[in-house]
Amino acid sequence: MKPILHFIWANVAYLATGKLRTKEDNKPRSGHKIPEDFACVGVASAHNEATDKAIIATLKYLNIKRVRLDFTYDDLNQNAEVFLRKLITANFKVHLHLIQPFEEAKKLNDSKTKNVAIEAWRAFVVTVCEKFGKEVALIEIGSTINRKRWAGYTLNSFLLMWEIAYHEIKSRNIFLAGPNITDFEPLYNIGILSILKSREQLPDIHTDNLFSERCTEPERDDHKILGHKLASLGGFRLVKKAFVLQNIGMHFGVKIFQSPSAFWTLPRIARLLPDSEQKQADYLARYMVLCAASGALTSAGWGPLICHREGLIDDGITPYPALERITHYQSVGEDLTAYRARPSLDAYKTFIKLIPGLTYLGQLDKRDFLEVHAFANEITQLHVVWTTNGKVASLNQIYQTEDLKKASFIHRDGFKLDSDCSQSGTVGESPLYIQFDSTQMIQINPLASVIKDCAIHLHTPNTTFHHYAQNNWQGMIAAKDCAEFTLLANALNHALIAEPNKPDTLRKARNAIWTIPDPRDANKKLVIKQPVKFNVFKKITDRFKPSKALRSWNGAQELLRRGVDNAKPIAYFEKINDKSLKQNFYICEYVPADFSVREMFSAFDNGQSHFEGISQETAYKQVCNFLLNMHNKGAFFRDLSGGNILVNKLDDRTLAFSLIDTGRARFFNHGLPHNMRLSDMARTCNKLHADGRNALMQIYMNQLGSSFGLRQKLPFKIYNIKVAVKRQLKLKNIKKRLAIIKSH
Repeated sequence: MKPILHFIWANVAYLATGKLRTKEDNKPRSGHKIPEDFACVGVASAHNEATDKAIIATLKYLNIKRVRLDFTYDDLNQNAEVFLRKLITANFKVHLHLIQPFEEAKKLNDSKTKNVAIEAWRAFVVTVCEKFGKEVALIEIGSTINRKRWAGYTLNSFLLMWEIAYHEIKSRNIFLAGPNITDFEPLYNIGILSILKSREQLPDIHTDNLFSERCTEPERDDHKILGHKLASLGGFRLVKKAFVLQNIGMHFGVKIFQSPSAFWTLPRIARLLPDSEQKQADYLARYMVLCAASGALTSAGWGPLICHREGLIDDGITPYPALERITHYQSVGEDLTAYRARPSLDAYKTFIKLIPGLTYLGQLDKRDFLEVHAFANEITQLHVVWTTNGKVASLNQIYQTEDLKKASFIHRDGFKLDSDCSQSGTVGESPLYIQFDSTQMIQINPLASVIKDCAIHLHTPNTTFHHYAQNNWQGMIAAKDCAEFTLLANALNHALIAEPNKPDTLRKARNAIWTIPDPRDANKKLVIKQPVKFNVFKKITDRFKPSKALRSWNGAQELLRRGVDNAKPIAYFEKINDKSLKQNFYICEYVPADFSVREMFSAFDNGQSHFEGISQETAYKQVCNFLLNMHNKGAFFRDLSGGNILVNKLDDRTLAFSLIDTGRARFFNHGLPHNMRLSDMARTCNKLHADGRNALMQIYMNQLGSSFGLRQKLPFKIYNIKVAVKRQLKLKNIKKRLAIIKSH
């Protein structure tokens, strides 16, 4: 049977068994011990001894035992071979990944060049096996074979390459790994392993680069399978995908499954979240914990140790090589002064220090968005706790008070945390390691979950988040440390916040907004917002929504997570089961502004060509840049009037923008569609004259590769009519008209 027919038939047969629809869910198995050498990292050499020495020193700092090295034809007798020898001498378990160069792989598809390519590949494999076969932990064959544009293989040429390597490696009793599929594409695993079994050429270890980067979060359902809307129906999260691939390998006779390489590229994270290096560290730690917990993998690895785009260390080299690094991690930069460790380096070090060697006890949480995983040995119990992106949970609602008092807390990056505030402490998207004595009987609240509807920007500099729960009130406080939390809780809680004084009142309509002195600095002010009026319709609909204070808090936190500046949120408080909907307060820092976009646009509407020394053209470009960034990050503000966009003019005439009134904002894990963008922009441009609106929107739409035509102008016309009608229906305007009628 031709290979392609065998490939198709193998998949049909496997799918018919129903095994791909595994009954395994996303809950990891329990009871297995994590191998001491579970963690792996990809390494590459430069062309000097100093770099090699620095890399080995970094590996020892990580305390990692297993490394993966890509090795190809021109590495023989060159610095890469010297580096390989140093790794072996330093007692690292080397996962040696042999790569046929891209052009050589393509030659296997051409009858004129095939024989020469075959002999070159055979000679290379033989040489490597003779030199290093007895000293490396294993040799892996195959390189992202389901990506022809990266590896150069067709199915036939891959099988030819594999056959040659298989016989040379196994005839020398060397451990063989492969076939190195990339991403979760199980049809390739099924088809190729089936063919290799029929030819009696199976590897000892089944390898797949088990990326969850494409899902953004390691725990998220893979939207690449059924799309964003139906992703949850497939239920293919990281742990389940590991089970599926392990089962495929075992079905065809390969009992060991490993994922030698995975990573999150910083540019992909930054499409949505600007704190990309912090997020990379979060995802690395969560990915490795889940891989270890699954029990499906005997080893999992991070791709490049050193790389500007996705490495644990940045080498400062911004141009990316033509060949994808997941296919061939060829080299690193030689300038050691340019090297900079990222947070993910210490996040990996912490995982390696704490998890390998422990026995996995199980996943203790029962709710979505919260992860609690327990490990143990004869000395300690270790829990790893985190939430998914932007969510927050209270430690006091997960654990018993007495257990928290006896625990020690370790940050994702390895340093110990203050346990004095454990009663108000929270956990977010960065994994928190909690150590208990092995003799403690730890009880988890079976109803523990994330704090309902609450979001935080965990990576706000110099900020910790504390859950407030007292006297039938609850809320959240952002503080520098435990002492500041206590100060703010005492000064700002519901019992002490007074009614606004007239001089301090900024607004009193549907909401009362006023200022108070900042308890942390008497020279600064805080702004308090409290709802005071609801129309009949809102009183009904708002009963099914979070409180206004919590909505304002969430909008501000999510905007900050996405790199959109707004008045820094300090706290929110809400009375539990409040029927009036008015017993809640949102508190943020006061933003001193030079002016608002409304004032600037109104000046242009009145015929001014400049405002505060800023020309219309300059203003439009800078407003567009700010709003484009917000919309590209998935933020739909929904109340984007010019008065809610505050402006400070910097010395170089650059405008710095900040948003207020964040309670109506909604957020998505992708850039906004055009209709939402136009809805926001129609509000912003309401005070702007037609020519200015057209100029601004043409700048905006050009950045999207579109134009501001008749269809795009329609939402603006509709909104302007809506505003005019609402203005005419206001009670004071009706009274004015009645007065005019009476006077006549």
